[in-house]
Amino acid sequence: MYWSLAFIGAFLVYGVLTPYLVILIRDYGFSHSALGILLAVCEAMAIASPFAMSFFADRFGRYRPVMLVSLVSSLICGVILFQSNQLLLCAVVLPVLAFSYRALQPLLDAISTIKLGKEGNYGKYRAIGSLTFFLVVIFLQFTPIFAPKTASNIAFWIILSGALSIVLMLIVPVSYFINDYDRPAAVPPSLNVEHFPERGGATQHYGAERRLWSPLFIIGFAIICSNRLAMSPINNFLSLYVVEHLKWDAVGIMWGLSSGSEIIFIFLSKRLIQRFKALPLMAFATSVIILRYAIILLFPSSAGVAASQLTHSICFGVFHPAAVAFITSCVPPSRRALGMSLYLSLGTGVPTLIGNLAGGFIVEYFGYERLFMSFSLFAVIGLLLYFITRKHTRRLSQENNP
Repeated sequence: MYWSLAFIGAFLVYGVLTPYLVILIRDYGFSHSALGILLAVCEAMAIASPFAMSFFADRFGRYRPVMLVSLVSSLICGVILFQSNQLLLCAVVLPVLAFSYRALQPLLDAISTIKLGKEGNYGKYRAIGSLTFFLVVIFLQFTPIFAPKTASNIAFWIILSGALSIVLMLIVPVSYFINDYDRPAAVPPSLNVEHFPERGGATQHYGAERRLWSPLFIIGFAIICSNRLAMSPINNFLSLYVVEHLKWDAVGIMWGLSSGSEIIFIFLSKRLIQRFKALPLMAFATSVIILRYAIILLFPSSAGVAASQLTHSICFGVFHPAAVAFITSCVPPSRRALGMSLYLSLGTGVPTLIGNLAGGFIVEYFGYERLFMSFSLFAVIGLLLYFITRKHTRRLSQENNP
């Protein structure tokens, strides 16, 4: 129950900010190119945030104080945005907001994978987070009160979701957020299997001495970066595409379709990873991004976008748990927050920053079709990278064990 409350708390905030942050910025009157630059600045702050926050979480082994700081900071930013409509103030507060809330997921992923251990089902609780996200975006789509169509209304929901998240995090016992695992010397395992030390029994070595930037890890990390770069227009410009290009007031519905479709695959992710392994699943999910863009480009309509959103079940629902499993198998519990920060900052944040910066200019000068077409090429690159190196993965896995 407590892990469920923790994931619900984290994804209340994400359910407001992920679909509506770009709408909030646009409502202040920024052009597409300026919007892209501001989103890139926000992403740069979001990249730094997990590393800064995880330093304290890993150093002291206590995660909840750091997560509460993130939530309180997000709430304060929401209050400022709600009370003011000044353009300059918005440009200053939004990067701080991004720095605050984007540390939540890597920290929660880190401590939950440590505490749940090898036998725990991370995917089950992450699916609860996705369900929370789904319910939030559907609620915001149809709420008659403070409809999230203006910057001030969106700020109101940032405040409310932040306050509720703080309450839920305080309900969860402190012991759930303390990393109290022993840290023995280790013999590194295969990258395709999760290894954790078990309490009350023989110690399983989890690779504390493993070389992090091994050839196989670099390959997997490159696939992660390619996938996230390919997905950046979907994550950051689809809301505007629906509102501006299709003239359809259905941001919540579109995000509801994507987040709802991913739940079952995230819930079943443990079985999928055990059956197919992490890297092949990451490559498969990357290939589906190509299909996703093809649907949008061939059917530029509300029905086409709706159909493309359903592929999120694989593009993210399969990819994210597989990527977490891959990173988890490479990083010991004592540095798990750092590992999740590498994934969500360098593997996700940097590609998103590049996508935001370039995407705003591409939309302004060439249109949404060119944006989707050009970024689909990164999915092709990620897929080719996997197939080129697939025959060598077994050898590289053995070389990874010093």
